[in-house]
Amino acid sequence: MKNNAVQFKENPVSNFLFNDSRSALIWLVVRVYLGYTWLTAGWHKITEDAWTGENAGAAIQGFVQGALAKSAEGNDVTGWYATFLENVVLPNAKVFSYMVAYGEVLVGIGLIVGLLTGVAAFFGSLMNVSFLFAGTLSTNPLLLILATWLVLAWKVAGWYGLDRWALPFLGTPWDRKGSKTKNQTRDV
Repeated sequence: MKNNAVQFKENPVSNFLFNDSRSALIWLVVRVYLGYTWLTAGWHKITEDAWTGENAGAAIQGFVQGALAKSAEGNDVTGWYATFLENVVLPNAKVFSYMVAYGEVLVGIGLIVGLLTGVAAFFGSLMNVSFLFAGTLSTNPLLLILATWLVLAWKVAGWYGLDRWALPFLGTPWDRKGSKTKNQTRDV
């Protein structure tokens, strides 16, 4: 069977940004800024009674009620997301309150120390998208763009961080530690 795959040479700029450890300093700045933003937002929520204290869930309930009001009056919040907020988030506001607060802290720590940077950035972007779907603009578009770039740069974004040692130890799905690659010879 003939292989008709076409391979394209990578653009030198994207190759530098997403594959070259010399770009790691750029990603360090982006990573620490984003991490600090998430960490401070999460820490603020963890220390607030309406998020994780005796009244946990109250802040989420208020946020969801505001999003539902936006859904009813205009089209700032789409119908399917309003249904999700009303039927899943609102009845479980306390659980979502803890998930958001501690999720923001974990994303912030992961980005600052550079551990599983791509995974942390992905979950940060997931929260940004959720906030955007709920009709909250604020800094979410900027944070989403930066997090998306970090996801794309996952191989080098944590070079000045724990990923420098964690990623070679963990391996990648296509090159697990101990697995044979096409360049390795087989012992007979």
